[in-house]
Amino acid sequence: MDRPLASLSLTHVHYDPNDPISYVCAFLALVPQGLCVVYATLIWSTREAEIFLLFTGQMLCEALNFALKRILKEERPKLMHGKGYGMPSSHAQFVSFFSVSLSLFLLFRHVPKKSTKSHTPLGLSARVGLSFLGILGAATVAWSRIYLEYHTVKQVAVGYLAGSTIAVGWFVITAAVRQAGLLNWALEQPLLRLFRIRDLVVEEDLCQAGWEKWEVKKAGERVASVKKKR
Repeated sequence: MDRPLASLSLTHVHYDPNDPISYVCAFLALVPQGLCVVYATLIWSTREAEIFLLFTGQMLCEALNFALKRILKEERPKLMHGKGYGMPSSHAQFVSFFSVSLSLFLLFRHVPKKSTKSHTPLGLSARVGLSFLGILGAATVAWSRIYLEYHTVKQVAVGYLAGSTIAVGWFVITAAVRQAGLLNWALEQPLLRLFRIRDLVVEEDLCQAGWEKWEVKKAGERVASVKKKR
């Protein structure tokens, strides 16, 4: 007996196939899912406490959006065929939290080490540029929700404001946790040590991790190779 099939709404996006902009916006709708994959990959590969804290704040932001939608119960635009409430926009809230948190980290928390022969850290201008690109990207994703008629301008604006506000609040909370020494205490606990959780990214670029060891190893190999030739 045939049964009707359901659609996975997590990745199901309505768009106008005759409109190239609508087609691009459909892919922009998948940015939050893509960022979750990035979070999981970085947490597992780097074991950085800062990334885990950022992801925790991101999930709290999502939980608050879930609650707000069910409290406000504002419908989506009439032309929208999807389900669920529209106020505030979860996409706008998600990307605004991420972009503002990234900017706060790059501009206020990340204090790179001095330059070495093997590495030049990100300068202030580069960090400002990355912050601007992050916020611009978030604004583009938020705008795409209006273009696809998933949300009204008000729903997107409230979502963006909510995400930004939560990002600032979470940054203040994590700063207090650091200042109180709670993060350092947690990193000394057996469970976190078992999983090799560390807190280096506040001083070190992610791409720098292990690079200096690699450079020392290669320099040693070159010296050994020269000695063999002699």
